[in-house]
Amino acid sequence: MAAAGGRWGQRNLRKLHLYLGVFFTPLLLFFVITGGYQTVDSDRLKSPSEAESMVQKLRVVHTDQIYPDTGALRQKASPKLFRGLVLAMSAALVLTTLLGLGLAFKFTRPGWLPWLLLGLGILAPVAVLWAARR
Repeated sequence: MAAAGGRWGQRNLRKLHLYLGVFFTPLLLFFVITGGYQTVDSDRLKSPSEAESMVQKLRVVHTDQIYPDTGALRQKASPKLFRGLVLAMSAALVLTTLLGLGLAFKFTRPGWLPWLLLGLGILAPVAVLWAARR
């Protein structure tokens, strides 16, 4: 992280972290909310054309990257552009997460606290999955 921060500057890295985070927040929240909903509701549609309610249509956007529509528009729907945006969001999420992690290690005192939290963040899902085994 220090090598990247040396030439470009800490201030610019913070701005990049801020701008990417703010720009992609609506899309990230959309995917977190619709993905969370799909986690608790296992009712799956067989095709996007079955989506009737707004919740079902948002699930189709989440899973198929198209907004389900009727008639001729359904025939022409292509997920390519939206998928490109989602891939850019994914790359930005990875980048901003790593930037945030680097900032946490650089500015958090005591220095062992980010390591503890990172370790717990790794162990917690593993422990929960292990505990849920039957």
